[in-house]
Amino acid sequence: MDFIVGTKYILIMLCINMINASPTTNYYNVVKFGAKADGKSDSTEEFIMAWKSACGSLIPATIYVPKGRYLLRGSNFRGPCKSNVTFLNGGTLVAPEDYRAIGNSGYWILFNHVENLVVSGGNLDAKGLGFWNCRRSGKNCPVGARTMTFNWVNNLVISGITSINSQLSHIVINTCNNVVVRNMRIIAPAKSPNTDGIHVEQSNGVTINGCTIKTGDDCISIGEATYNLFMSNIKCGPGHGVSIGSLGKTMDEKGVENVTLTNAIFSGSDNGVRIKSWARPSNGFVRNVLFQNILMNNVENPIIIDQNYCPNNQGCPGQTSGIKISEITYKNIHGSSATAEAVTFDCSPSTPCDGIKLEDINLNYNNKAATSSCKNIVGTSNGTLVPESCLST
Repeated sequence: MDFIVGTKYILIMLCINMINASPTTNYYNVVKFGAKADGKSDSTEEFIMAWKSACGSLIPATIYVPKGRYLLRGSNFRGPCKSNVTFLNGGTLVAPEDYRAIGNSGYWILFNHVENLVVSGGNLDAKGLGFWNCRRSGKNCPVGARTMTFNWVNNLVISGITSINSQLSHIVINTCNNVVVRNMRIIAPAKSPNTDGIHVEQSNGVTINGCTIKTGDDCISIGEATYNLFMSNIKCGPGHGVSIGSLGKTMDEKGVENVTLTNAIFSGSDNGVRIKSWARPSNGFVRNVLFQNILMNNVENPIIIDQNYCPNNQGCPGQTSGIKISEITYKNIHGSSATAEAVTFDCSPSTPCDGIKLEDINLNYNNKAATSSCKNIVGTSNGTLVPESCLST
């Protein structure tokens, strides 16, 4: 079944582009390169040929994918390109039914070393069920594939895409600058392992707006060396919330700085806004973060800092986190917690959190005031505070 969202938008955009088309734009329809819209014929080579033509164009170029289902194996769309490229998808890109076909590559669709790229519209169906079942069975499974990865892509727009059932993360933004992600729908079952919605790391100047994410891991995960990230109008749940981290697995890890999440709704998620770090020595940091104007609907951990992350107690028992967390503001966050403790600040005894600010927090559990807990943290509180603040000043 096609998961066609925004088709009218894509068709309108295509018509507008064609009406405004001039001799200064080249168009490349993947069907004219031999791609089949039957969802069964492997169209990988035809897509690569269309990409090479567009990437080699001396004037701006658009790759167009008409309505239909197109089977793709691992596709590496590599630059640098000679001009701006737009990848306009009006159909559904489908991964092979056998998860092993893409599972050993780490990616399904990869864009790398490209400047001035637009990827817009259509649907991505990564057929992740077989891979998840393998993971659950304890068999010797491949590493898994991320649905759409962007490495070393600058001046990037990702818009109007629906991604379903990724083997691992749906969208990965890595070592990129000046990125806009907008109007995306990301869908995977609540129990699908490691299916992060959008993962950002080692990138600067990323904006994520108007996205609805339902998945089995973090709705948005934020890795090391992420600077100037702005997220707004996000709907998350099910999922593990919006997470900075996990950070601090290595000593020389870079930090995360200048992150904003505003106007978000979390529904039935495991976490709301979370910062987590390994309980290991590290030179990393998290600073200047703003979480504001957020509604929590039955969220298990609406506000949480966890600096004792140590899966299966391997690689860190008896250690403490070196990640320095400072200047974090929580403002106008309200709604309901699925657990009695709605605010948990479990900071490192060796590197305490400081500069934490709470303002106008109102979180209830079973129609009563929720509770909070604080360890190794210093900050200030203002306005309405439910639960009562436990911060040391």
